[in-house]
Amino acid sequence: MIHRNARPDDVHFGYHNGLGGKLEPDEDVAAGMRREIREEAGIECGALDLAGTVSWPGFGRDGTHWFGFLFRVPEWTGEPYERNHEGTLVWRDVADVLAGRVPMWESDRHFLPLVFADRPRPFHGVMPFANGRATSWSYTEL
Repeated sequence: MIHRNARPDDVHFGYHNGLGGKLEPDEDVAAGMRREIREEAGIECGALDLAGTVSWPGFGRDGTHWFGFLFRVPEWTGEPYERNHEGTLVWRDVADVLAGRVPMWESDRHFLPLVFADRPRPFHGVMPFANGRATSWSYTEL
């Protein structure tokens, strides 16, 4: 995870987040994920397992809509960075994340159990935001 502690103007400042970012115009989702992890953590992904997607209407600055693909990365190579331009890279126990012992968006606690389930099923969720807070959460598992 990344502890977003480098830029006080960051919408995620102070929170722990998964790695990722925006796609380049010529990238598919998997290539973009691999590039973002390489840039942010210095590691190369082996396998990528698509856990699901989440739509966040109204989440971004000025109420912009975000749509994310959530992956598990069970295999990787390389030596991870200690930090990057967004903050400190840290390992956190999944049990601590799911139990709320790691500072993060409260809303992430709705979908992370689906990502880290013992027998995960792909899911597609929607979590509208207003005034910086989630207003609801719904999803469909496949």
